[in-house]
Amino acid sequence: MEKIQLYDTTLRDGMQAEGVSFSLEDKLLIAKSLDKLGLDYIEGGYAASNAKEMKFFEEVAKLGLKHSKIAAFGNTRKAKSTVEDDRSLNAMLACKTHAATLVAKTWDLHVKDVLNCSLDENLKICSESVEYLKKHGLEVIFDAEHFFDGYKNNPEFAMKVLEAGANAGATALVLCETNGGCLPIEVYEITKKVCEQFSGLTIGIHTHNDTDCATANSLAAVRAGARHVQGTINGLGERCGNANLCILAPNLALKLGYDVLDSEKLKTLTEVSRSIFEIANITPIMSMPYVGESAFAHKGGLHIDALRKNKKTYEHISPELVGNERRFLISELSGRSTVLGKLEKAKITEDKQLASDILNRVQDLENQGYQFESADASFDLLVKKVMGTYKTHFELIKYYVNTEKRASGEIVTEATIKLRIGDKTEHVVGDGDGPVNALDAALRKALKNSYPTIKDLHLIDYKVRVVNAKAGTAARVRVIIESRDKNSIWGTVGVSENIIEASWQALVDSVEYKLQKDYL
Repeated sequence: MEKIQLYDTTLRDGMQAEGVSFSLEDKLLIAKSLDKLGLDYIEGGYAASNAKEMKFFEEVAKLGLKHSKIAAFGNTRKAKSTVEDDRSLNAMLACKTHAATLVAKTWDLHVKDVLNCSLDENLKICSESVEYLKKHGLEVIFDAEHFFDGYKNNPEFAMKVLEAGANAGATALVLCETNGGCLPIEVYEITKKVCEQFSGLTIGIHTHNDTDCATANSLAAVRAGARHVQGTINGLGERCGNANLCILAPNLALKLGYDVLDSEKLKTLTEVSRSIFEIANITPIMSMPYVGESAFAHKGGLHIDALRKNKKTYEHISPELVGNERRFLISELSGRSTVLGKLEKAKITEDKQLASDILNRVQDLENQGYQFESADASFDLLVKKVMGTYKTHFELIKYYVNTEKRASGEIVTEATIKLRIGDKTEHVVGDGDGPVNALDAALRKALKNSYPTIKDLHLIDYKVRVVNAKAGTAARVRVIIESRDKNSIWGTVGVSENIIEASWQALVDSVEYKLQKDYL
């Protein structure tokens, strides 16, 4: 298989996504995860930007990464400085990395309006900057910024910039589709011309997703001859994001047969994706190809019946290849095949009577307003209850919730919970921003001594839906809670005329599911 280098820029480009900020500890944790995945390069950050970035390079050197090369990122020298006194270049040297990624202007518009220098001066800037880093023993990756826009506006100059980088000793020439406005046919045609002219060098591709074509553009560049692909985990990045390595890696390996990641490492891709969503404090994208929770989720009874007979009928790959799993969604559309499919992992699909009992129970509950399509954990607990194997980790004696609005306008909510845990009784008070938050706080406080891993449980979404709207304020409500821990995400459901009780049901199922995973 032909090798393609995978270059990750989550720690720089990914941090430019709106709402994303990684601490030093976060960045080191991500670097270890990316190295374990087996990526060829990890771009550590913009060396000259701040002290935290420089501290990262100092600390990452102590981790003993086994696979990935760390790259420092920076600009070519400023137009009115020399390489010896240029802040960005010397900051990159101070990082003491194996590789340096140098961003250079290839669009004449930027040279004239941003750098405020002549086109010939920019070529000199590029050459001198690469030579300076090479002289100090660094592998130089030459990021040709805005290359495709530059090529379309002035192809002769854009090619001269690449030539300046190549002649000065750059290891790879990376064509950056910085504004994300190109379509695959343009990327293919332009990249092919570059590959033909610079046949002895590694050509790379760096795309953004502003036309939703980042993946397609990267694949088009590979088809044209690029053998170095840059992107971020989960497509994190400025504006609409960068090319998503969680999609590109399996496409390159499983669809096109390139050597990108070891097959065993590819099986950790879903885990890496979800862990970085968690570090970034972003709710995972359920519909993301390959690694999303819905990527191999099936709802239609006919589809599930076919899948149980042959997994290839409605899946383009086996989910295990990327560390994901097949899910059968339970809903009012469910038939016996859906329930049997859902029970496959428990290896009880041959028990037709059990499947019938579960299906009848699901349909009875859905008539009351329950919905299990987004509540897989509640369904799993339901199966245990029907089978008679359910074991509770705690019993509610009572709960009490009080919300007080004071004259100052301050709203204070407290929840009191009394539980029986084995032969002990816990009676605690928790406060929160609202009744559900207060109940959650009190429940955690009551359980933390007996079940310490409860601290890993996080509620990431809370939805309320009125079931029978015609009943007005007496209507029954359905509460769906989505939760996660370090390893997985699950949903639970509760239904009641009382919104607090519906929330309590969903909350208890979420906690019980977590405890059953950890303590049974």
